[in-house]
Amino acid sequence: MIRVYSWQTPNPKKVILLLEELGLPYQEIMIDPLSDAVRSDGVLAASPNAKIPAIVDEHGPTGLPHTVFESGAILIYLAEKAGSDLLPRQEPDRSTTFQWLMWQMAGIGPMIGQYFHFTALAPEKLDYPISRYQREMHRLLTVLNAQLSQHAYVVGANYTIADIAIFPWVAALPPLLSVDFTPYPHVQEWVERLQTRPAVQRAYPQPQQP
Repeated sequence: MIRVYSWQTPNPKKVILLLEELGLPYQEIMIDPLSDAVRSDGVLAASPNAKIPAIVDEHGPTGLPHTVFESGAILIYLAEKAGSDLLPRQEPDRSTTFQWLMWQMAGIGPMIGQYFHFTALAPEKLDYPISRYQREMHRLLTVLNAQLSQHAYVVGANYTIADIAIFPWVAALPPLLSVDFTPYPHVQEWVERLQTRPAVQRAYPQPQQP
């Protein structure tokens, strides 16, 4: 069993998406990242940085519980634990997967996060940071669109943890920030195609109709 300290935000969703793809048993423990719960003993034992997601693998590499924090590191750990092709074994796809995974963690994730903060959460709406992060977000969407214009998936012909890392951030843009994907048709097609995957649908369950 894998315990996941999670929330309904993009970084934890990466982990849930991968666990669903891998079919690994897990328990999701919801922790509001803006609450004091992120500094509880249980979370800090798994995530010294007091951030989510973090996991506790009850049967780690030595047979004892093993903790992993930072979403990208978790994706790598879980894919390797399962021996999954979602982390390619052969080059150049393996290196390319790592490159796009780092691109998400260092680029499009933080830029979208900052844009969301300054447009939706900041007590004062400041033009400079909003404009700065909006421009960088759109620049990165242009980069992603160009990559997807040449490949079915981010790395190439096959779905990988790079797609899993990027998808939750990009898929959230239209509903949360009213971002129009018209200038990014390959991104829009990719999002729509990934939304049909059974694992994605399990990770993003639809509300039950009354």
